[in-house]
Amino acid sequence: MTGYDIDQIRRDFPILDRKVHGKPLVYLDNAATTQKPRQVIDRLVHYYEHENANIHRGLHTLAEEATAAYEESRRKAGAFINAAHPDEEIIFTRNTTESINLVANAWGRKFLKPGDEIVFSAMEHHSNLIPWQLIALTTGATLRFIEIDDDGKLIWDDALAKITEKTKIVAVTQMSNVLGTINPVRELAALAHAAGAIMLVDGAQSVPHMPVDVRDLDCDFLAFSSHKMLGPTGVGVLYGKRDILDAMDPFLGGGEMIKRVTYESSTYADLPNKFEAGTPNIADVIAFAPAIDYLEALGMDAIRAHEIAITQYAIDALAAVEGVTLYGPRDAADKGGAVAFNYGDLHPHDLSQVLDAEGIAIRAGHHCAQPLMRRLDVVATARASFYLYNRREEVDALVEALAVADRMFGNASTARAAAR
Repeated sequence: MTGYDIDQIRRDFPILDRKVHGKPLVYLDNAATTQKPRQVIDRLVHYYEHENANIHRGLHTLAEEATAAYEESRRKAGAFINAAHPDEEIIFTRNTTESINLVANAWGRKFLKPGDEIVFSAMEHHSNLIPWQLIALTTGATLRFIEIDDDGKLIWDDALAKITEKTKIVAVTQMSNVLGTINPVRELAALAHAAGAIMLVDGAQSVPHMPVDVRDLDCDFLAFSSHKMLGPTGVGVLYGKRDILDAMDPFLGGGEMIKRVTYESSTYADLPNKFEAGTPNIADVIAFAPAIDYLEALGMDAIRAHEIAITQYAIDALAAVEGVTLYGPRDAADKGGAVAFNYGDLHPHDLSQVLDAEGIAIRAGHHCAQPLMRRLDVVATARASFYLYNRREEVDALVEALAVADRMFGNASTARAAAR
């Protein structure tokens, strides 16, 4: 099933030994945030105990050590996605949301104008929609959406129709946080560039789960988050091609992002400092480095293979439960480790509470994708999402817990079965 020892891996994650309501924790909410290995936790503590200082500005020992560790995380993040110039093309933010807002504001306000078009997929997270809605209001640009089919995949002919000479940016998730669908962002980038547009990839779900090479994709921007890939919360990454970042204006003003300041005007620092105003989240950026090391030691190909196996096992197991409706591709090779489903007429929030009582953590709701929910003709879904430390036994526990919910609520699937 996998190229590494799951039991050995799980020993690195202290929280996985926890019990919830007296039951062993089954953590299936990895698309929201992942758990942290001991190596990340220890690095965070080490910084505060031994290196705590502000970065870039001080000449004393602690400041120099903290700066070196911070910049090492930048280099590792850049190498992880194969950035050509990590020291200039990797910008640290708070999260994927802020990274996309940075592009929308610093690039969009400068380069978009009335009549220009911004193209998305119909499955975008709100973080890759609302920032562009706001910029469209101020620039006069128009939003267009590539439709999806009933299997949750992009309709390629619609992409060909929507990406035109009016398109200025294509902003698409590489992996849907709801459906798990893996989108053809390399091909979309080629279409965008052929039309004279640029390409932004929301990599929040893809970068933690599969090999991602920005030079192979030829995307102009890629946004992702530390906390979805074993690292601390509060750390986002924006990759941008150097020439495009150079042409953009700053997003935030303040300390560190300047060269010279007078009462009347300022000149701005070189990359990446131009986009990192003020004191950053130093400790958590530094603790991001061992998370990257951990993933690279396992190998992203091995992680992807494990997730395909366990996701397919979950799809097949859930599909066999009467009353379960699945959303998105049924072939795990076409998707990431997120499985969205509903169970009879039971509201996903009620289902989530029942599963929690059994020690099982899933996500329930619209998953910050309300337009997609309307496309699926549902108010919400339940979502089980997997990562490198999940086991098949946890999928079995999920399926068994559905029977508990069925007994507790008198689920519609039971009523249908009894009527036959």
